[in-house]
Amino acid sequence: MAAAQGKFSDHSDHSDGTEERGGTEGDPTPSAFRAAVEALRSARPRPGVELEPTPPPKRLAPYAYALEAAAVVDGEDLADGRLILLHDPAGHEAWQGTFRLVTLVRAELEPEMAADPLLPEVCWSWLTGALDARELTHGADSGTVTRAGSHYFGGLAERPPVTQIEIRASWTPCEDRSGAPDTAAHLAAWCDLLCQVAGMPPTTPGPLTGTGDAGPAAGVVSLPQRRGPQAR
Repeated sequence: MAAAQGKFSDHSDHSDGTEERGGTEGDPTPSAFRAAVEALRSARPRPGVELEPTPPPKRLAPYAYALEAAAVVDGEDLADGRLILLHDPAGHEAWQGTFRLVTLVRAELEPEMAADPLLPEVCWSWLTGALDARELTHGADSGTVTRAGSHYFGGLAERPPVTQIEIRASWTPCEDRSGAPDTAAHLAAWCDLLCQVAGMPPTTPGPLTGTGDAGPAAGVVSLPQRRGPQAR
């Protein structure tokens, strides 16, 4: 997942991907956060998605956990990204809740696809459609869709032009009666988004176990297959 590295900074020193400021013996980690993280650690992604914990950024929230993932076909990364779970037991006005999910997903597109004027709207619909298809209640969603093109010159002139799409977003997951959100289901939706950006066939929404039947996800607009990140 080298393509995702370097886009994130301000990492903590927790090798397991957990940032727990205040999680000391006198101030234990909240049970809701522990349950939310355990659900993420126990989840199994669909085939073609490689998932692993990574150090989360500091100072965004008292508690944080992060995962990196790549959508891989025949050994090639077609898309990659990061999903971060934030938790503030005191609540956060901007979040409108105590938990927040933050993500970045990116992939390289064929130039003709990148020229589609509706591309940003379609990419944003992949995120909202993935959440809606799994009937996940969420709020305060916000984000950006960015496309950037690169043309090569001089010693790199033989390389074809490339265009990258990048989705940055965050949303507040609904909490259950225990005070914890269904993070495994949100991770499943996020993997759906990652695969959609990669141009992989969608699966029918189901548990994050990699056993869903192939078929179009409701409300999700597809674009043609795109090209994965190229070596730099």
